[in-house]
Amino acid sequence: MSDLPKTMFAVIQKGDGYSGKATGPAIADAAEFLENAEISVPQPGPGQVLIRLRVASVNPSDLHFIKGEYGQPRLKGNPAGFEGCGDIVAAGVGAEKMVGQRVSFVVAQGCSGAWAEYATTDAINCIPLRPDVSDDDGAAQIVNPLTAMAMVDIAQQAGDAFVISAATSQLGKLMVSLGRDLGLKTIALMRRQDAVEPLKEMGATEVLVTTDPDMLEKFAAISAELKPRVFLDAVSDQMSEQIFTAMPNKARWISYGKLSNQPPQLTQMGQFIFMGKQIEGFWLSNWMRSTPPADQIRVVGEVQARFADGRWKTDVSVHLRLSDVVSGLAGALKKTDGKVMITP
Repeated sequence: MSDLPKTMFAVIQKGDGYSGKATGPAIADAAEFLENAEISVPQPGPGQVLIRLRVASVNPSDLHFIKGEYGQPRLKGNPAGFEGCGDIVAAGVGAEKMVGQRVSFVVAQGCSGAWAEYATTDAINCIPLRPDVSDDDGAAQIVNPLTAMAMVDIAQQAGDAFVISAATSQLGKLMVSLGRDLGLKTIALMRRQDAVEPLKEMGATEVLVTTDPDMLEKFAAISAELKPRVFLDAVSDQMSEQIFTAMPNKARWISYGKLSNQPPQLTQMGQFIFMGKQIEGFWLSNWMRSTPPADQIRVVGEVQARFADGRWKTDVSVHLRLSDVVSGLAGALKKTDGKVMITP
């Protein structure tokens, strides 16, 4: 690492551990949680790599994390950011063969985060990228696409119809198009009327606007007809509970996010007894730990092929310079038609 700089610019976390709050991913002022810093370039340990950043993505999980509301504790002074794309420029023992590769990566717990000029992670958390996959697509290659593939597979095993909330999100759109390609019927839920036709063009079977006063009645009729047995939910609020109660026997409510700060209340406890319904969570980290390597390689190959041939794409709303993250993140997140991407 003698030819690498000794220090780097990074956006570091001001908080430590968990906040004990559940306010959702909304950010009014990133400076409450983050600050700019010049810190030492991290050193990769055994089995780890050092990555020079090209692009980092901003996911809801990042926002929960910097607020201390995620499933792992913050490290004060450590760079934020879970996911990105970059070039491996150094490696610890056992990972030397990866030096020189352009990779998509997720940051392992305790490693130095992606919102910095350099990041570290375990080598097994890196995916070498095909040359026909862009940096933007590479920076969003793991969290959303692998989650989409894994959750739609769960839905497919339960039947030929499923429900998606927050369907206009990047992950929602990936699941809609994947469902279409697999011949599944997707019931897409979102807040904006102007997104109805684009989602239908993308392949959604039914599209419902959650602000429509008749939405629950419309959903109940669709549910009776299509009988969806899996609800893939990123919102997890009281309307989610009402949607779930309108679903048929043996329905599964799978929560993978908490976009709403409203805690849902269960109103139909008898459904768990007499209709065999279930509520569960999905976390990609657990899926990666429990899925055999051969299956992961197959899924990763399919994800890259979809981005390379144009079936999937990353919609980007803003490219934000690393030096502008603290001052500009809250404003950039107000643009809802794509992901915020961070560049050095």
